[in-house]
Amino acid sequence: QVKVVESGGGLVQAGGSLRLSCTASGRAFNPNTMGWFRQAPGKGRVIVASIAWSGSRIYYAESVKGRFTISRDNIKNTIHLQMNGLEPEDTAVYYCAARNTPLEIVLRSEYNYDFWGQGTQVTVSS
Repeated sequence: QVKVVESGGGLVQAGGSLRLSCTASGRAFNPNTMGWFRQAPGKGRVIVASIAWSGSRIYYAESVKGRFTISRDNIKNTIHLQMNGLEPEDTAVYYCAARNTPLEIVLRSEYNYDFWGQGTQVTVSS
Protein backbone atom coordinates (compact mmCIF):
# COMPACT_ATOMS: atom_id res chain seq x y z
CA GLN A 1 0.00 0.00 0.00
CA VAL A 2 1.09 3.57 -0.67
CA LYS A 3 0.86 6.21 2.02
CA VAL A 4 0.52 9.86 1.02
CA VAL A 5 1.11 12.61 3.57
CA GLU A 6 0.72 16.36 3.09
CA SER A 7 2.25 19.13 5.20
CA GLY A 8 2.68 22.87 5.17
CA GLY A 9 -0.83 24.22 5.50
CA GLY A 10 -1.74 27.05 7.82
CA LEU A 11 -3.17 30.52 8.21
CA VAL A 12 -1.83 33.39 6.12
CA GLN A 13 -2.94 36.89 5.21
CA ALA A 14 -4.03 37.77 1.71
CA GLY A 15 -1.04 38.35 -0.52
CA GLY A 16 1.10 35.97 1.51
CA SER A 17 2.75 32.69 0.59
CA LEU A 18 2.71 29.09 1.70
CA ARG A 19 4.53 25.98 0.53
CA LEU A 20 2.81 22.62 0.68
CA SER A 21 4.72 19.36 0.55
CA CYS A 22 3.56 15.83 -0.12
CA THR A 23 5.54 12.66 0.39
CA ALA A 24 4.53 9.23 -0.82
CA SER A 25 5.91 6.08 0.79
CA GLY A 26 5.27 2.38 0.73
CA ARG A 27 5.43 -0.17 -2.02
CA ALA A 28 7.12 0.93 -5.23
CA PHE A 29 4.75 2.84 -7.41
CA ASN A 30 7.14 4.63 -9.68
CA PRO A 31 6.76 6.10 -12.19
CA ASN A 32 3.69 8.11 -11.27
CA THR A 33 1.71 11.25 -11.86
CA MET A 34 0.92 13.36 -8.82
CA GLY A 35 -1.41 16.24 -8.24
CA TRP A 36 -2.90 18.74 -5.84
CA PHE A 37 -6.63 19.19 -5.36
CA ARG A 38 -8.58 21.44 -3.05
CA GLN A 39 -12.01 21.48 -1.51
CA ALA A 40 -13.54 24.67 -0.20
CA PRO A 41 -16.38 24.60 2.36
CA GLY A 42 -19.62 23.50 0.73
CA LYS A 43 -17.97 22.79 -2.61
CA GLY A 44 -16.61 19.80 -4.47
CA ARG A 45 -12.97 18.80 -4.79
CA VAL A 46 -11.25 20.43 -7.77
CA ILE A 47 -7.88 20.13 -9.45
CA VAL A 48 -5.22 22.70 -8.61
CA ALA A 49 -2.19 21.30 -10.40
CA SER A 50 -0.78 18.05 -11.77
CA ILE A 51 2.76 17.02 -12.66
CA ALA A 52 4.01 14.11 -14.74
CA TRP A 53 6.84 11.85 -13.61
CA SER A 54 9.73 13.72 -15.26
CA GLY A 55 8.20 17.11 -14.55
CA SER A 56 8.12 17.89 -18.27
CA ARG A 57 4.32 18.11 -18.31
CA ILE A 58 2.45 20.29 -15.84
CA TYR A 59 -1.14 21.42 -15.61
CA TYR A 60 -2.53 24.35 -13.60
CA ALA A 61 -6.10 25.34 -13.00
CA GLU A 62 -6.82 28.76 -14.50
CA SER A 63 -7.53 30.19 -11.06
CA VAL A 64 -3.97 29.57 -9.85
CA LYS A 65 -1.90 30.13 -13.00
CA GLY A 66 0.92 32.59 -12.40
CA ARG A 67 0.58 32.32 -8.62
CA PHE A 68 1.17 28.63 -7.81
CA THR A 69 4.10 26.43 -8.83
CA ILE A 70 4.16 22.65 -8.61
CA SER A 71 7.47 20.78 -8.54
CA ARG A 72 8.75 17.33 -7.67
CA ASP A 73 11.80 15.51 -6.32
CA ASN A 74 11.62 11.89 -7.42
CA ILE A 75 14.55 10.81 -5.25
CA LYS A 76 12.55 11.81 -2.19
CA ASN A 77 9.16 10.85 -3.69
CA THR A 78 8.01 14.33 -2.83
CA ILE A 79 6.08 17.05 -4.60
CA HIS A 80 5.66 20.68 -3.57
CA LEU A 81 3.13 23.39 -4.21
CA GLN A 82 4.52 26.90 -3.84
CA MET A 83 1.58 29.26 -3.40
CA ASN A 84 2.21 32.99 -3.80
CA GLY A 85 -0.22 35.88 -3.90
CA LEU A 86 -2.75 33.95 -1.86
CA GLU A 87 -6.34 35.16 -1.90
CA PRO A 88 -9.25 34.43 0.46
CA GLU A 89 -10.75 32.36 -2.38
CA ASP A 90 -7.81 29.95 -2.02
CA THR A 91 -9.07 28.90 1.41
CA ALA A 92 -9.68 25.17 1.30
CA VAL A 93 -8.46 21.77 2.38
CA TYR A 94 -5.66 20.82 -0.01
CA TYR A 95 -5.21 17.17 -0.96
CA CYS A 96 -2.28 15.42 -2.57
CA ALA A 97 -2.96 12.51 -4.92
CA ALA A 98 -0.90 9.99 -6.86
CA ARG A 99 -1.35 7.41 -9.56
CA ASN A 100 1.11 4.80 -10.75
CA THR A 101 1.45 5.17 -14.51
CA PRO A 102 4.26 4.58 -17.04
CA LEU A 103 2.87 7.40 -19.18
CA GLU A 104 4.28 10.91 -19.10
CA ILE A 105 0.91 12.56 -18.54
CA VAL A 106 -0.94 14.96 -16.30
CA LEU A 107 -4.26 13.94 -14.79
CA ARG A 108 -7.03 16.47 -14.14
CA SER A 109 -9.82 14.33 -12.71
CA GLU A 110 -9.88 13.10 -9.14
CA TYR A 111 -11.18 9.78 -10.44
CA ASN A 112 -7.85 9.15 -12.19
CA TYR A 113 -5.92 9.01 -8.93
CA ASP A 114 -5.52 5.91 -6.75
CA PHE A 115 -3.83 7.22 -3.62
CA TRP A 116 -4.78 10.22 -1.50
CA GLY A 117 -3.48 12.09 1.50
CA GLN A 118 -5.60 13.16 4.43
CA GLY A 119 -5.54 16.82 3.45
CA THR A 120 -4.06 19.97 4.93
CA GLN A 121 -6.00 23.15 5.72
CA VAL A 122 -5.04 26.43 4.06
CA THR A 123 -6.81 29.52 5.35
CA VAL A 124 -6.27 32.94 3.79
CA SER A 125 -7.59 35.92 5.74
CA SER A 126 -8.57 39.17 4.09
